[in-house]
Amino acid sequence: MVTQPNDRPGLARLGPPIDARPLFGPELEALLGLLRGLRAPDWGRIAVPGWTVHDVAAHLLGDYRARLGRREPPLAIAPGETLEAFIHRANQEWVDLHRDVTDAALVDDLERTGTELAHRFARADLYAPALGVSWAGVDPAPMWLDCAREFTEHWTHRQQIRHAVGRDTDAEPRVLSLVLDTFMRALPHTLRDTGAPDGTQIQVTVDGPVEAGWTVTAGRDGWSLAPAPAGRPAATLRLDAETAWRLCTRGIQPATALARAGVLGDRRLGEAVCRIVSVVY
Repeated sequence: MVTQPNDRPGLARLGPPIDARPLFGPELEALLGLLRGLRAPDWGRIAVPGWTVHDVAAHLLGDYRARLGRREPPLAIAPGETLEAFIHRANQEWVDLHRDVTDAALVDDLERTGTELAHRFARADLYAPALGVSWAGVDPAPMWLDCAREFTEHWTHRQQIRHAVGRDTDAEPRVLSLVLDTFMRALPHTLRDTGAPDGTQIQVTVDGPVEAGWTVTAGRDGWSLAPAPAGRPAATLRLDAETAWRLCTRGIQPATALARAGVLGDRRLGEAVCRIVSVVY
């Protein structure tokens, strides 16, 4: 029997499934084109605090290999280590091990491994149980969410490289819409400690270059992105697309996003939404 989207208890709160599978191949091509166009000094530019462009590219290679089950050395969580601490430690150890890999060799390995990974995701069953998504509060997650989460990781790291070398965010609307849709699946988990009467709705809208909106509703079992009866939201938070994705990945802090946002209604609820984090942080 094929597992259906919301058969498991609690999955309806995540909203409708997302299919990121067709985008892995084009995303890889965009990354490879970007890296092959870099000048030698560009590889040493700082992309994120503590990591150069080369380091971020090496990290992406580690992500690819981990998803294919080929990452060495083997990953093992230490006694008493939190998931977040383990992930950050493992990522840093991998990057440190690959500091001496040449830029050209790194690009070639990204192409080989990334192509294989894109093919694997293309065959994935969207409704099978998969890796947990901690920022959405679900473990195991359905493959559609795990797959979409993985895609947003690849996309975000490419934007970090673009910014490091003086380029703007690649705001191709179809891809950016999917990225933002995935990030917003963190809303029910983000609001889990925010009290509100049953039926309270918060609307989050994003403007240009994409137009999108999400409504999260308070219920007896917590907040949910499942379709809800039409009603007037208690709060509406309006963000531009650049602010939205940077907020979700902690490229900017909640206070900065809130200062840029338009908030109508209950400001407390708008502030709570701005605590959203859609990456391991």
